[in-house]
Amino acid sequence: MTGDQTPQPAGGSGPPPEAGEGWTALAYLIGGLAVWGCIGWLVDQWLDTGGLATGIGFLLGGAGGVYLVIRRLGTPS
Repeated sequence: MTGDQTPQPAGGSGPPPEAGEGWTALAYLIGGLAVWGCIGWLVDQWLDTGGLATGIGFLLGGAGGVYLVIRRLGTPS
């Protein structure tokens, strides 16, 4: 019944449904850098590689974050 519905304000309310995709992409990138950077740092402390493992960890985390963004959110159109 149409008379039972509450009217919606003009122009809509809140952000569009697609607005969360940007935050999701940012979380994937930061999460990948943080997790793999920490793993690289731990390997660096264990093997005493002078920061090499930390750098490799950050590179792997960044690449993994970009991969997840493309895989889960799709390619830009």
